[in-house]
Amino acid sequence: MNIEMIRAAATRIDGHARRTPLLSSPFLDEIAGRQVFVKAECLQHTGSFKFRGAWSAISMLSADQIKAGVIAFSSGNHAQGIALAAQKHGAPAVIVMPVNAPAIKIANTRAYGAEVVLYDRATEDRDAIGARLAAERGLTLIKPFDEPLVVAGQGTCGLEIAQELGNRDAEVAVCCGGGGLTSGVAIALAADAPKMRVRPVEPAGFDDVTRSLAGGQIMRNAQLDGSLCDAIITPQPGDLTFPIMQNLCGAGIAVTDDECLRAMGLAFARLKIVIEPGGAAALAAALFHPDAFEGDTVVAIATGGNVDPAVFARALDTLA
Repeated sequence: MNIEMIRAAATRIDGHARRTPLLSSPFLDEIAGRQVFVKAECLQHTGSFKFRGAWSAISMLSADQIKAGVIAFSSGNHAQGIALAAQKHGAPAVIVMPVNAPAIKIANTRAYGAEVVLYDRATEDRDAIGARLAAERGLTLIKPFDEPLVVAGQGTCGLEIAQELGNRDAEVAVCCGGGGLTSGVAIALAADAPKMRVRPVEPAGFDDVTRSLAGGQIMRNAQLDGSLCDAIITPQPGDLTFPIMQNLCGAGIAVTDDECLRAMGLAFARLKIVIEPGGAAALAAALFHPDAFEGDTVVAIATGGNVDPAVFARALDTLA
């Protein structure tokens, strides 16, 4: 992985992915005790940054691969990104999703024309299911984070942050699952804004990246279910992404589901945007873990906005 791959991905997605805004609010700054910018990837196509990586990868497939189709596994955001990017390229798409993924994510993935295969994430291995279906049907597997072309696409988010803020001293909080966005943004900022430092943010109890960075080796989560932050729960950091994060990122931060719900409520009240729990983790860290950061500026990437109404209602209740 290198910056040239990310710049090439930026050229490929230009005119296809949205350039999302950086938002701010003095009310959020007051809570955080510093200036907070929110990169609103919840406004990206399909409601998540994942469309960047999906377009980056699918746009590099051969005509034969496009005709045969693609497969991906995801709790919902990578699923939707792949489904839409495949649809726009005329490629069939099969998406392997956990049976308890948010209903809105399953419905949206099907609405983009993809075939959805459901599995039990507590007892079944999504990687094995994806590999088997890919072999049986001749599909090209596009991994959610351990794939260079996907990481390159996600890194374009970092290029935009650098272009808008310049090379200022800041920490960039990134909602982190397997590390595709985190590592891509870290590479982009190391090249274009080296004064910025990326900080992975994860749900408490599912902080495999945080523990792996602290321990110097890849560590797994003991379980893969039990948090509202479904979008950023993965078994362990990626083999591709972990060395990048180890080299370029600061220490990880863990946030609770309740903190994510409060961050969702505040983002709606102060920025007028809808964020899902996993997509609010970075903002939750910026607002409620001020001692975890250095300096007077934090950029929080709001990575996704695909939330079920009942969960979003819980977030709004925190404003009462």
